[in-house]
Amino acid sequence: MENEKIHIEVAYALPEKQVIIPLEVAIGTTIEQAIQASGILIVFPDIDLSVNKVGVFSKIGTLDQVLREKDRVEIYRKLIADPKEVRKRRAAEGKKMKKGGGDLTG
Repeated sequence: MENEKIHIEVAYALPEKQVIIPLEVAIGTTIEQAIQASGILIVFPDIDLSVNKVGVFSKIGTLDQVLREKDRVEIYRKLIADPKEVRKRRAAEGKKMKKGGGDLTG
């Protein structure tokens, strides 16, 4: 059982490109250790693990979370717009468009 490895991936996406780095790591490896081992912090120096959230398969996790076979570690970017605010704005715009149904003058 000594030296057993698991296969994982580390993923990071920008609007224009996505990077997925496959890795073989020791059992007991944490999210933070996997990110460090992937070298992704060198490729994307804008990633700040004290700011960016991380997770496994779209589920928020912690840097000290231990990984399992075939986990995909994801590094999330900060949202530019608050999704709740965007939905409110769209809903308000939709109500304005529906009111009145258009002018039939003439």
